[in-house]
Amino acid sequence: MENTAHGATRVSNSKGRVWTARIIAGVVVLFLLFDAVIHIAKIPPVVEAFQQLGYPLSTAVALGVVEIICVVLYVVPTTSVLGAILLTGYLGGATATQLRVGAPAFPLLFPAILGVLVWGALVLRDNRLRVLLPIRRDHE
Repeated sequence: MENTAHGATRVSNSKGRVWTARIIAGVVVLFLLFDAVIHIAKIPPVVEAFQQLGYPLSTAVALGVVEIICVVLYVVPTTSVLGAILLTGYLGGATATQLRVGAPAFPLLFPAILGVLVWGALVLRDNRLRVLLPIRRDHE
């Protein structure tokens, strides 16, 4: 951490932190894009899942497109926070859906885990977000 001329605190970004963020974000982005594409393609497992979840299959393409838009916003550095906020809402809806149908632990928690990874990667790579967090370390 260092102080700037205006008294603000700036947190430095290590190469390890940046690469960790890139790897986490990359895995999450690849999964979300895969999920969006299979929604658009309406492959048999998607058709079956929509029936089990009680959603009309006609919403699959729209959900896939919304997911792609959110991911693109997340990947672009200038809109990454907006993308993370929108993905949080999208994944929250997925969690609520799983809760509504009484899904077991893993399907219920998986969207929340993805949300934590979305924000974790963003916090690791964006100094401004780390400064906002109420986590303090004496050695920084």
